[in-house]
Amino acid sequence: MTQKSNPQEQTFSVAVPAGFDAQAIPIAQVCIGQSRVGEEYLQPLGIKSRFQNPPVWQPEITDENRHVIAADIIARRQAAGKITRAAVLIPLVLKTEGLSVLLTQRTDHLHDHAGQISFPGGRMDPEDLNPNETALRESEEEIGLHREGVEILGHLPQYLTVSGYSVTPVVGLVKPQAEYVLDAFEVADVFEVPLHFLMDPANHQVRVWESDQGSRRFYSMPYENRFIWGATAGMLRNLYHLLKV
Repeated sequence: MTQKSNPQEQTFSVAVPAGFDAQAIPIAQVCIGQSRVGEEYLQPLGIKSRFQNPPVWQPEITDENRHVIAADIIARRQAAGKITRAAVLIPLVLKTEGLSVLLTQRTDHLHDHAGQISFPGGRMDPEDLNPNETALRESEEEIGLHREGVEILGHLPQYLTVSGYSVTPVVGLVKPQAEYVLDAFEVADVFEVPLHFLMDPANHQVRVWESDQGSRRFYSMPYENRFIWGATAGMLRNLYHLLKV
């Protein structure tokens, strides 16, 4: 981890090298035995109630999941050009068989997080009034998601990535669409994962990457032939903490 002059600001871990294969990193722990999410909180009304009346809970802090704790710290970093404000939409798709999470596979040539699985979203534009606007605009641009079909429920805590983005995860219920129009430059594919799978801690893996610069701990949630890890898995892990019993 890079050392800062202020210990409260030690939030950036070592960046991954080009060609880094997260799936090849050994599994250090599987979160079997942790509290489960009650079935009622995997339903639209239950999730709404959690955002309307949230319990006392704490976001999980790992080397890949950096919660921005103090507003003055993030302001200083932003002024120094060390971070970029961004927002993503965590789309909970209303399906007859239960809620699913809509995810994208990024194209391989992008500068940041190339080829990784992510939520639709991106950096905030100056004209965006708030993170909701950013998340909805980016979702329209990236996958053609109709904003009129999104009911925003609330936000998860800001998430500071090792690539220098301070991301606001915006959670919303989404009406399913017959098709999605992908931005071919940014998005290679779009797919869904059942919410109950992602909220089951037995599917949450902890992996630890060791390098000559130190170690880095991150979450992964493999699903079929998809490897969900890093910031995306970290945000899902915080949604789990909000919803769990």
